[in-house]
Amino acid sequence: MNKKQLQSEDTKKRIADAARSLFVQKGYKATSIEDIVGATGSSKGNIYYHFKSKEGLFLYLIEEWDQEWEKQWKEKESLYTTSIDKMYGIAEQMVLEDLNHPLTKAADEFFNNEEKANDVEERITEMVTGHLKFYQKILQQGVDNGEFKPNNVEGLSVIFESLTMGLSQMSRKSNQKDALALYHLAIKVFLYGIAKDPI
Repeated sequence: MNKKQLQSEDTKKRIADAARSLFVQKGYKATSIEDIVGATGSSKGNIYYHFKSKEGLFLYLIEEWDQEWEKQWKEKESLYTTSIDKMYGIAEQMVLEDLNHPLTKAADEFFNNEEKANDVEERITEMVTGHLKFYQKILQQGVDNGEFKPNNVEGLSVIFESLTMGLSQMSRKSNQKDALALYHLAIKVFLYGIAKDPI
């Protein structure tokens, strides 16, 4: 990377860091590009050069959060010996990391916001696809090692993503202990169902 590229990356990081602080303090909707200009000393043109839009800038921060989550998971995945243990481990990481993440409130606003630009929608789709592949891998490992009966892991990954996303919304106001108990119950229901007799 040459000097100009390094300077450009440094500027991008400085804008992202300042914007993150504003989004945490004010929320997604209440933070304007003008606020970000004021906090960074960068021009609107410079911000748009690096991120295209406020949406693009916020999504960049969400993608960073996603990468940070994945890195934390990889560091402890080997602690879980079975796929079932991994499912519970994912639930615990979601409660301990995601529900307390500084960007959680702003992310809720962002994802519930009006229509998004096509490039932003595409990046969100890519991110969700990454989540689904992550779950598919764990589910397939469970099938391969005999923990789970053969099943449609693609469909199950969609159900699991929907389950965890819904839980994150429903447990926002719960304390950590109650949220963790709810996630554990959800994983148990996902794995074993609630019907008395097999259907």
